Amino acid sequence: MRFRDRRDAGEQLARQLAMLDLGPVTVLAIPRGGVIVADAIVRTFGWPLDVMLPRKLRAPRNPELAFGAVTEDGTVFLDARLARTLHVTDDYLREEIADQIAEIRRRRTAYRGDRPEPDLRSRTAVLVDDGLATGATAIASVRMLRHLLAREVAVAIPVGPPEAVRRLEDEADRVICLVRPPEFVAVGEFYEDFHQTDDEEVVAFLTQAWRQTGVS
Repeated sequence: MRFRDRRDAGEQLARQLAMLDLGPVTVLAIPRGGVIVADAIVRTFGWPLDVMLPRKLRAPRNPELAFGAVTEDGTVFLDARLARTLHVTDDYLREEIADQIAEIRRRRTAYRGDRPEPDLRSRTAVLVDDGLATGATAIASVRMLRHLLAREVAVAIPVGPPEAVRRLEDEADRVICLVRPPEFVAVGEFYEDFHQTDDEEVVAFLTQAWRQTGVS
């Protein structure tokens, strides 16, 4: 199964979410591509949209390989076995976490400005991305949403490898994943159009969503 683009994936996720009793919902998108998927969902239901800003922790000498993830509040998820295999030292870990939190704060300013944080108490937080690879950023995000006292945490993703989805199911209350291919190389192979999304596009989607829901 392949999606035409991120909006098609979001529309298909919306059909699955419509069958669930989620109560009051806030959608939290992981930029950049997850914002487009989430936009299709919030247009369907009129739910408020905001962002989660996790960052991968990059392996030494191989920045494309993630051994964990961190969120803005310092919530860290580590694949401890992979970190040992990669000989990640305590000093490297501290420096990498600091670097990624600095980037998270830069993006927070770029995307949200001085808007207040969403109040998730008594609401279901639906975390959305355009796909799952290792699951590290999603797991770190779910743990942060627990810290923010969301009533329930659900994750909605178009595609992810079975092992990563299973790890995520151990963390979230619900996981909606449309495609779980046993052979998985990259998220982009499941999209006909998987163009790179930039910060300006993210800001445009968020601004429009906030305007429509009355968030200043």
